[in-house]
Amino acid sequence: MPGPAGGGVAGVVIGLDIGGTKTRGVRFEDGIPAADESVGSSNVQNVSREEAARHLAELFARIGGGAVSRVYAGAGGIDTEDDAAALAALIAPHAPGARITVVHDSRLLLAAGGASTGVAVIGGTGSAAWGRNSLGEEARAGGWGYLLGDEGSGYWLGREAVRHSLRRMNQGLEPDELTTALLDSCGVDEPNKLIALFHSPATGRRYWAERARLVVDAAAAGHSASRELVDHAGRDLAGLAEQTVRQLGIDGPVILGGGLGMNVPRLQDSFRAALAAAGISDVRVLDREPVFGVLQLVAEQG
Repeated sequence: MPGPAGGGVAGVVIGLDIGGTKTRGVRFEDGIPAADESVGSSNVQNVSREEAARHLAELFARIGGGAVSRVYAGAGGIDTEDDAAALAALIAPHAPGARITVVHDSRLLLAAGGASTGVAVIGGTGSAAWGRNSLGEEARAGGWGYLLGDEGSGYWLGREAVRHSLRRMNQGLEPDELTTALLDSCGVDEPNKLIALFHSPATGRRYWAERARLVVDAAAAGHSASRELVDHAGRDLAGLAEQTVRQLGIDGPVILGGGLGMNVPRLQDSFRAALAAAGISDVRVLDREPVFGVLQLVAEQG
């Protein structure tokens, strides 16, 4: 009889990609996707443990738990063994007896790009780079969270749109295209009201990351300040990649993923140009969702 698909991974494997905005889960049966669902974020750096647990329960109700042999989860903010153990404890009730592995989500991205060595860069709600060389050495750059970093991320672009609008207000200038779009999206009628809204408990990292699309759309329409912001984001992400490449002593590949990374051509162009200027030419944009890297990681795990 033929063996299972997906690199010889037999049985039921649940792959989870837990981002700042959503949680995507895929149920693989003998390496073949049998269910694929998304719910709200289960990342406890972005939502409460109660909300994370609720979203995981909803997800497993959709994709099925029960006789699962392995769960492999990638999530942002997994910086220590305690971080991984805390998330594994939330997953465990839905897959009793399963082997649960929790890693930083950039590992999923590298595997989904078909590489076992190289550097993965996430440009999504947050930003980070992670890589591994042929000696098994690992390195990371960024991934410090929105209060300490996340340059080039969706949150960064949303915040910079607010700062752009406030600077124009302070200079006595009328709202431009980006500011007008931002005010409409936020439901306020003047830039000054963005200050209180930004600091309000009613908004947060996800809320402002979602405003990144306003910058991307304005850039596509020719707004010069928005174009510069998108280009700046690409250069910042390239900086994370270059730092990680140098630490590992490799030439690449560098694989760009995340919602912004995979879907904004201008940012991709800026990213590639900055890395080319640094002598790094093997640069790829991920063409499938990171969760599909789970089977390779499970096969490597043995």
